Amino acid sequence: MKALYTVMVKELTDLFRDRRSVMVSLLMGPILFPILILGLAKLATDRISTQLEKPLTLSVIGAERAPNLVSWLEGQNIVVQKPPADADAAIRSQSEDVILRIDDKFGKQWRGSEPAMVEIVYDSSRQDSDIPVKRVENLLENYSRTVGSLRLVARGVNPAAMQPLRVGHRDLVTPEARIGQALAFLPYLLILSGFLGGAALVIDATAGERERQSLEPLLATPAARAIIMSGKIAAATAVGLLGLVLTLASFKLAFAFAPTFGIKIDLGLWTIVRILVVLTPIVLIGTCLLTLIAAGAKSVKEAQSYMSLLMLLPMIPTIVLMVNPIKNQLWQFAVPFLAQNQMILKLARSEPIAATEWGIYIACGFGLGLVLWFLAARRYHDERLAISA
Repeated sequence: MKALYTVMVKELTDLFRDRRSVMVSLLMGPILFPILILGLAKLATDRISTQLEKPLTLSVIGAERAPNLVSWLEGQNIVVQKPPADADAAIRSQSEDVILRIDDKFGKQWRGSEPAMVEIVYDSSRQDSDIPVKRVENLLENYSRTVGSLRLVARGVNPAAMQPLRVGHRDLVTPEARIGQALAFLPYLLILSGFLGGAALVIDATAGERERQSLEPLLATPAARAIIMSGKIAAATAVGLLGLVLTLASFKLAFAFAPTFGIKIDLGLWTIVRILVVLTPIVLIGTCLLTLIAAGAKSVKEAQSYMSLLMLLPMIPTIVLMVNPIKNQLWQFAVPFLAQNQMILKLARSEPIAATEWGIYIACGFGLGLVLWFLAARRYHDERLAISA
């Protein structure tokens, strides 16, 4: 243990000598991540509130065919304007978000109490047109229901007879669950921060020392190679955990100012502590995996070439869950990255985590870290490790 502690202190001392690198690796994430999350949330809320409240400019083709409908729309915060010469081209070029086309037979169908045809022209692949299209659809549905009810009343029919069912909605969502929904991308940032938090130290302590040819004297000491490697892993794990503590603290501080931006997001201190516990295995997994990779690299440049691939690993479960959302199942807590993603979302939504889920997660997380540690220890017993070229 003394040798392990000595190697750990030596690596941390070497790391903190380069203050600029330490500032970048430890403070860049805690500063940028909260700004990124609050900035995106602010942009989304501003966009939604602006598009819902401001007058909607709507081009109407054939407005003269339905003057009553057009007048009603103008009374609903809609600014009706002349349509472009080519409606399809205007939608494709994004000069128009949505265009309303009134059919040529609208007047005849209307006078005959038949369903009068109107057409909403839009491009569903353009996300910025979602809100304007929904506004137009809702207004037309309201107008249709109102006129339909008046026609029934004029014929002596109770409009309620056309509604055999009245559907109510009872949403069981909690404020905590809404917070978890708003922070759906938070797990990826935290998992990435923990997974690669000790990358700079690991690469420099293994590939860097191998390139500088300073690893051979260290391996020639009486200390066991597994102990030397464990000291390096312990130092990198400590740096990774420190980075996570700073990141979570910055999130807590940033969320305290979130209401001033019109965003209601908060995470309790106990929730943040449990998130740190959840991320501890991924710090160990990332550090051991990076040690295994860096021990096989002959230079820092070669070791860093793997970083782009490693950064994609935490992204996989986030992308899969966005494309194919699945319910929580017990096996998910044994899968790296997916388990952390599900655990963090549960904690953010204030949902209970069963003891079996904790047990499987802790066992599989630290078990995988132990397997990677063993593989890295075997790599450290390779005599070619001390040779840089």
